[in-house]
Amino acid sequence: MKSANQRFAGRYRPPGPKRSPLITPEGAAALKYELHNLWSNKRPVITQAVREAAALGDRSENAEYIYGKKMLREMDSRILYLQRRLDHIKVVDGLPADPKKVYFGAWVTLIDDDDNERRYRIVGPDELSPSSGYISIDSPLALALIGKQLDDRVELNDLDKGYDIMAIEYLGDQV
Repeated sequence: MKSANQRFAGRYRPPGPKRSPLITPEGAAALKYELHNLWSNKRPVITQAVREAAALGDRSENAEYIYGKKMLREMDSRILYLQRRLDHIKVVDGLPADPKKVYFGAWVTLIDDDDNERRYRIVGPDELSPSSGYISIDSPLALALIGKQLDDRVELNDLDKGYDIMAIEYLGDQV
């Protein structure tokens, strides 16, 4: 007889790494807006479409019904995630005690070994947007930057790269 772990081995996924509960006020507002939009605007439309598809008859071969139910499951999963996440996040607003050092919410301008300049903002994992320069507080680069100050050097061993901190800004005030 197979054990429970052997029977469901193909389905099991270990939990991901614990994510930081920190978020900027803008990020929290975006999550709240997404939750409101899903619950108040999108879900009622899909629910109505499923109701109409169910009225057509045989549900087992009704593609609109099957697709609509799938969409509802995915949406309900996202709604539940957002509700739980909003209960656990900690909004960080205001300047840190020492604004001359890199902490959560900082815009950091770096220059790498090849003289390429990059600018990043350290934000929560829910706000991640590399194209906008937003990096997660949980990322290796952000973890290496935390607590550093102007002109400090940051080395990333995994990438064999180094960065020098050229500027640190909070809420538009350059340090």
